[in-house]
Amino acid sequence: MSTELAQSHLALLAVSLALGLLVGIQRGWVLREQAAGTRFAGVRTFALMGLTGGISGQLFGLAPGPAAIVLAAAALLVLIGYLKGSRINATVSGTGALVALLTLASGFYVGLGQRLTGTAIAVVMVLLLTLRDQLHGWIDRLSQREVLSIARFALIALVILPLLPDQPFGPYQAWNPRKLWLIVVLVSGFSFAGYFAARVLGSTRGVIATAAAGSLVSSTAVTASLASRMKQAGDADAALPAGIACASAIMFVRVLLLASALAPVALPTFARLVVPGLVIALVAAGWLLHRTRTAAPASPSPALPVPTPSSSDMPVRNPFDIGPALMLAGLVMVLTVASLWVLNTFGERGLAVVLAISGSVDVDSAIITMGGLAGQSLDARTAGLVLAVPVALNTLFKAGLSISLAGWRRGRVAALPLIASAAGIGIAALALP
Repeated sequence: MSTELAQSHLALLAVSLALGLLVGIQRGWVLREQAAGTRFAGVRTFALMGLTGGISGQLFGLAPGPAAIVLAAAALLVLIGYLKGSRINATVSGTGALVALLTLASGFYVGLGQRLTGTAIAVVMVLLLTLRDQLHGWIDRLSQREVLSIARFALIALVILPLLPDQPFGPYQAWNPRKLWLIVVLVSGFSFAGYFAARVLGSTRGVIATAAAGSLVSSTAVTASLASRMKQAGDADAALPAGIACASAIMFVRVLLLASALAPVALPTFARLVVPGLVIALVAAGWLLHRTRTAAPASPSPALPVPTPSSSDMPVRNPFDIGPALMLAGLVMVLTVASLWVLNTFGERGLAVVLAISGSVDVDSAIITMGGLAGQSLDARTAGLVLAVPVALNTLFKAGLSISLAGWRRGRVAALPLIASAAGIGIAALALP
């Protein structure tokens, strides 16, 4: 065995031992008040369990049989320890035994050379163990409706989505069932996350945190989710329009970064057009947040009480609302067919129209498509103008979505800043030399 190979094996064993030690420190701290001899395992046992897994993983490639025997023996020791601990203690918990087996598994993955997988298992496990009290507290405060909503979201995201075919069908082969259902999952997921974020952080901070994180994936889905909540919450949660403006501002930043990476030639012109919209969105978000704080400040509550209509927090609503998600998916289906019809009818001359139509829902796809043409088929100025069209139309589309889902009286508060941002892009385009 070469020196480099030996050092590599030793490094993997060291990682296995360190992961076992990490788990052992957490378990030792939790069980520190138990009398000696009553604990399932201590720091040294968990460290050795990780090391045993690492040795088995390295041995598995050369001698699978002996490696399996070592793993089985370690698992048998865990079972014996669990049986002994259950006889000594009045309460029975399988956590210690499961943690020991997972520590063995994480060391085994590291020994196989799958260092990232093994480390992720151990670190996530320690995180879950550390959050024990918080998780139990959250579960105690869940209502039956919220538990049912969690189960429904798990059904659409973890069961239905993987079962759908990932292949095109329909007119012009425009529809992909899995991608269309992914829109439903995204919109429902942002609505779902926003509901619980508002309960934990308070209405204002929960909405802004959800909008900021969700807009990194899809500002359109965030807008649909928040607009549907505006209709249900009424005037009780003024942070929702601020969340939509914040999501729009982050979308502008995201497309600027995307254009700088994929179409740097078009960036100067594109930035001159998009930055005014970004500034308007930021000003609108700041003003709406200021109005929210002065009108009805919301602060997080450790007890997480269920809000009532008279409270300053968001009133109780259904955290799993699939209606807006299905509406957005339907719009995507229609717009996709329209885009392909224009492309097939008018050819490449209709490219800008196609990008404008498709970009009104998914602006990233339009920028990615145009990225390959900027500086080649199109000059820098024209490419910047064409790139700005789907951004402006996407902003207008979200304004219409806000009004259609929340109604004119409530939706206009979120729609007007979006319209102003799109107008800023248009004025900047007219001012170009």
